[in-house]
Amino acid sequence: MFIRLTKDQQQLMIDEIQDFFLKEKGEDLTEFAAERVLDFVKESLAPHFYNAAVLDAKHLLEQQFSSLEDEILTLERPIKK
Repeated sequence: MFIRLTKDQQQLMIDEIQDFFLKEKGEDLTEFAAERVLDFVKESLAPHFYNAAVLDAKHLLEQQFSSLEDEILTLERPIKK
């Protein structure tokens, strides 16, 4: 999956990865190594989060359309026979 990041976004994420590894594992990660971790996350993990977000959006839209359909049906007028 191709995720386009600005230079600033990418640098922020690299800094956060380096900080995480230092705090959690006591490892001082080089910028290159942190960039490789970011590439792994973008290529292997991000699609899972993306797909979950798409499903969440789909469910939300389904709920809203259902509610809208109910609202529209309340506008119907009885027909006299």
